[in-house]
Amino acid sequence: MRSVWWTSLVLAAATLCAQPKKRVAVLDFDYATVRSSVAAIWGTDRDVGKGVADLLVEKLVQGGVYTVVERKAIDKVLAEQNFSVSDRVDPTTAAKIGRILGVDAIIIGSITQFGRDDKATTLGGLGSIGRRYGLGGVQRREAKAVVEVTARMISTDTAEILAVGHGQGESTRSGTSLLGAGGSSGGAGAGAYDMTSKNFAATLIGEAVHKAVGQLSQELEAGASKLPARVVQVNGLIADVSGNTVILNVGSRAGVKVGDRLQVRRKIREVRDPATGKVIRALEDTIGQVVITEVDEVSAVGTYTGSTPPKVGDAVRSQ
Repeated sequence: MRSVWWTSLVLAAATLCAQPKKRVAVLDFDYATVRSSVAAIWGTDRDVGKGVADLLVEKLVQGGVYTVVERKAIDKVLAEQNFSVSDRVDPTTAAKIGRILGVDAIIIGSITQFGRDDKATTLGGLGSIGRRYGLGGVQRREAKAVVEVTARMISTDTAEILAVGHGQGESTRSGTSLLGAGGSSGGAGAGAYDMTSKNFAATLIGEAVHKAVGQLSQELEAGASKLPARVVQVNGLIADVSGNTVILNVGSRAGVKVGDRLQVRRKIREVRDPATGKVIRALEDTIGQVVITEVDEVSAVGTYTGSTPPKVGDAVRSQ
């Protein structure tokens, strides 16, 4: 009985491991709600939305549930498509960005709390000196850092919300400065502005951010099963041939990914409607296959194998 149970467990684990990871992209988080709090902490506006997105990418990569698209690929698409910041938080626009990137889902989110949880402590009670303090004693105001983030996982096919996540974090220490353990923020250094750095993680606000994003990443990983299998049918043409290296006229926008194996087919004849003369069917032979090694948005490079040499104009299709 035990051997049957163990075999079933092993088979289930093998099946899970055999399933390809879903590809996701993370857009910068919206932080309009907390912009004034951010300025109060740093003395100027800082793009904490970018910082939270970078940290979430890092934690998702560490979790190993998803394959995550690099930021430079996202920035390139945003620049080319000229999407505004407000466009990026719209599910329909986010889905369009995701389709261009060739991902299964795209994650958009907001920072809803980012700042202090003040508490005042009364020290002494010896009265006032020069009328500087009240009769109740001296008050010292300290704070804990509190951060809250939310996110939605959007289907790139339908713009449907597939999963939602929430994260809240609070520093375990308190101090007079959120950029330090108490006292001045100078000890944090310039690295405090990089939310993935150890310097920032050591600050009060950094501790709260890491906890909030960590909780959020766990909830998003739990929603991986909600992502439907995305079947992409690739249809393109060979645009260039050099030995067994071919260049296709389709890329990531058409769903092509590195590692894809595509059939190479050649048209042998056309069947026409005798009444109208229009082509009603094209008959093709499969002459080989191409394995994709490089991809950009509008083209792909692959290695061809087959008994018949490929030529420009041959069709490439999903197997």
